[in-house]
Amino acid sequence: MAISDFHILQVGDVLLSPDIITECFCCDLDACKGACCVEGDAGAPVTPGEITAIERALDTVWGDLPASAQAVIDRQGVAYTDEEGDLVTSIVGGKDCVFACHENGCCLCALEKAHRAGRTDFCKPISCALYPIRAKVLGNGTVALNYNRWSVCKAAVAKGRKLGLPVYRFLRGPLTRRFGEQWYAELEKTAELASRQGE
Repeated sequence: MAISDFHILQVGDVLLSPDIITECFCCDLDACKGACCVEGDAGAPVTPGEITAIERALDTVWGDLPASAQAVIDRQGVAYTDEEGDLVTSIVGGKDCVFACHENGCCLCALEKAHRAGRTDFCKPISCALYPIRAKVLGNGTVALNYNRWSVCKAAVAKGRKLGLPVYRFLRGPLTRRFGEQWYAELEKTAELASRQGE
């Protein structure tokens, strides 16, 4: 039985799609130019706590944002509730995240850029860090993780396959940040066991 034959896996109290183990992925910024920050019809999912952290970092990154993004933030804040009732980062022109900034032909996250420079404690929303994994909290409070396929990430899939880098390994840092070291170690054991069963 192949891993892909499993309909769902469980690690701790988190449910996850087997694609997270079987599919390969590695961001290729040279190829995509940061398209995930400027494509789509809604902003990045955020939690109330993240909104607070973003608001604290706002003065630091304000000068890195284009005037159009500053105007949106002045009008509606750093986040809004989308059509599905989820809190998401505000967007410009129906697509660009307000924290998208352009540099050398690439779109970068102003929040992450400031964090890497040591200017802020907050890096970026966990939903951004976890991509291409999307997390959803189910009605009973259980977290479900799914692998999201998006055409703008074709180069990342190709690069991941070339490197033999599964999604869960590519996202080791963000997954550990979200669920902890012990949970990630359990995920690795689950992936190894599923691989052996699929042989």
